[in-house]
Amino acid sequence: MKKLNDYLYRGDTVLKIIHMYAEDLKQAAKETNNEIDLLHGDFLLQIAELLQHNQFLTSQSQRIREFYKYMADKYPFLAFTFKGRIKSLVRAEAKFNGYIVEHIYEYYIKHGNYPSIHELKNNLNCFRDLIAYRIVISLPKCHLKEGAISSEEEVKYLYDIANNLLGFLEERGFTAEPAPATSKEKLSLLKDEVQPYYRDYVMNPELSGYRSLHITFYDNIAKCYVEVQIRTKEMDDFAEIGPANHLGYEKKQESERAKRDAIPKGENVYFDDAYERGIMLQQLKLSELDVNMFSAVDNSLINDGCGLYRGRLILPYEHLSRFQNDIID
Repeated sequence: MKKLNDYLYRGDTVLKIIHMYAEDLKQAAKETNNEIDLLHGDFLLQIAELLQHNQFLTSQSQRIREFYKYMADKYPFLAFTFKGRIKSLVRAEAKFNGYIVEHIYEYYIKHGNYPSIHELKNNLNCFRDLIAYRIVISLPKCHLKEGAISSEEEVKYLYDIANNLLGFLEERGFTAEPAPATSKEKLSLLKDEVQPYYRDYVMNPELSGYRSLHITFYDNIAKCYVEVQIRTKEMDDFAEIGPANHLGYEKKQESERAKRDAIPKGENVYFDDAYERGIMLQQLKLSELDVNMFSAVDNSLINDGCGLYRGRLILPYEHLSRFQNDIID
């Protein structure tokens, strides 16, 4: 069985690792008639294409940047950041295999047998966040009206930004994708016409306490999906350095997907392979990896210059509240 771990110790670039792993996966898949590994190889090559084609990323980031400039003009008193990233290779690989483990496990528990290849492949056609942008806002206390509560005011601006984002980007070549409702409650701060497109974790927080607005677009010019997250600084702190931080969230997800005891070993090769690949990724000692532009002292102190583990940054913009920095361009 081919696994990503086998390619991380040779001093290669991320792109070379992806291509070698994908080619080996697809060759082995042809020999064993493994349709999931063929799909896996295509998924990896999709990530490589995102990393290589700077032209469409430049076009996309410039159109996203127009909303940044719009916000700087409309909300000069807000401080905010715009960040964009391509999902890291390690986390993309973990997510792909995690979906397989989760879907087969849930199907087996419900039906007592295993999903067809067709059903499993359809379940893997759901990646919308390989490219993601995040907008984080803050209302400085010096601009807060007397008697107003900062967190409440920021949430109002959050929804106002969300209400304007959809139409703004659709005028620039993006198409919003309808989202499944996160709650039966009416999300009153979203306009009726945009509400079906947002996953609202602000009014409907996750069990971890995570709060944010999420929306997915298809970029008709770049021919790819992008996810946009909008949150306040307080929400971002909770997600990044608090109990809901991304690493803790992924560890929780990995633990929930570790369903080995429920599925008899040897009965489903797709489950077995995905489970083992996921476990191997959890056991990575990052300080021992030899990947060009990546180094780590341990699993916490990491200098990731290639997007292997933390993702590749493609759009860093920040706007300081007016009276501190008036420059947009």
